[in-house]
Amino acid sequence: MLTSIALVLFIGSRGLTLFKTYSPADFFFGTSWNQTTHTYGVIPLLYGSLMTTFLTLLVSVPLAILVAIFMVEVAPGPIRRVMRSTVELFAALPSVIFGLLALTFIVPWVRVTFNAPLGKGILPAAIVLIFMVQPTIVTITEDAVRNAASSLREASHAVGATRWQMLSGVIIPASRQGILTAVILGLGRAVGETMAVQMVIGNITVRIPKTLTEGATTMPAAIVTQLPEAADPQTRSALIMVGFLLLVIAFGLILAVRTVSGRSGKSTKPVKSEMPSQ
Repeated sequence: MLTSIALVLFIGSRGLTLFKTYSPADFFFGTSWNQTTHTYGVIPLLYGSLMTTFLTLLVSVPLAILVAIFMVEVAPGPIRRVMRSTVELFAALPSVIFGLLALTFIVPWVRVTFNAPLGKGILPAAIVLIFMVQPTIVTITEDAVRNAASSLREASHAVGATRWQMLSGVIIPASRQGILTAVILGLGRAVGETMAVQMVIGNITVRIPKTLTEGATTMPAAIVTQLPEAADPQTRSALIMVGFLLLVIAFGLILAVRTVSGRSGKSTKPVKSEMPSQ
């Protein structure tokens, strides 16, 4: 806790110095980021991060939950072991490997399919992130589903519930907290991923992209590409402020999900499945 507070205070104090020479309104509502003209509007960076994360989770979360349930409840032992090994392999791959694979396969596919000149943008970044966050969400969701009390399964079968009734009415609600934790960690991976995204998103900061196949950027990608060459103190402060905003967003999302899950847990009533009459 103290470490988190110290981190926020340190980055915040360095980033807030930007507003001694630059308008907060221009920073938070500006639609262009250009070091040459000393224009530091964070909207293009924020848009890229939020859209990339949204598209990633839109596909990853339901897919990962289905894969985890299949591994625990449906797949035979040999298939389950192969799938688990595959998930572990993907989790162990460095980010730069995902970026290289995306440059080799995803970017050319986007270029040809959508007639995009570069083939880079939010869409290829989201596609590569889907593969990167899957291992995290699948692994934690699988553990949550597997750890659901076996007595719940036995009770469901005893009263004549079908497999779908057992999964939707008993197992998934009982695993809700673990699934939410998996989503939070996947969200953190998607928001904070830098290297692979930086390689395929195009790194265009001067405007908001009109389509998902135009060059764009994210907050972490902008920091890693521009901060090493930022000699101007105002530019460095602006980039550090982007890092502070990214930190605040990450903490805020985690707090929001925890709050929602806590409220839902308190208001949840015992689940009653529709069972055949005896």
